[in-house]
Amino acid sequence: MNETISWKDFSKIDMRTGTIVAVFEFPEARNPSYKLHIDFGEEIGTRKTSAQVTKNYEKKELIGLQVIAVINFPKKQIANFMSECLILGAVENDAVILIQPRMKVPNGLKIS
Repeated sequence: MNETISWKDFSKIDMRTGTIVAVFEFPEARNPSYKLHIDFGEEIGTRKTSAQVTKNYEKKELIGLQVIAVINFPKKQIANFMSECLILGAVENDAVILIQPRMKVPNGLKIS
């Protein structure tokens, strides 16, 4: 178990709903990954990230998928790509299952 955080710590995490609008191969990544463009609605716009989801998802099935992501991390350089958010998923060994809202919700909706 990890260190316990406070409610104040948790409130600093800005998690939002978004829809994957574009998916690209990412051969430069150390581990098999895709580059994703995620629409977080008008207020936030589209952000890019990379995700190691190639074991469970084909590129075409990711388009239109609603996901949850942390949008207030600093940008992170991954190979030749700048990641602007962190998509959330459950990890089993080296396979990732993306966390999704069960029902369609507006892009940019805050998770709390």
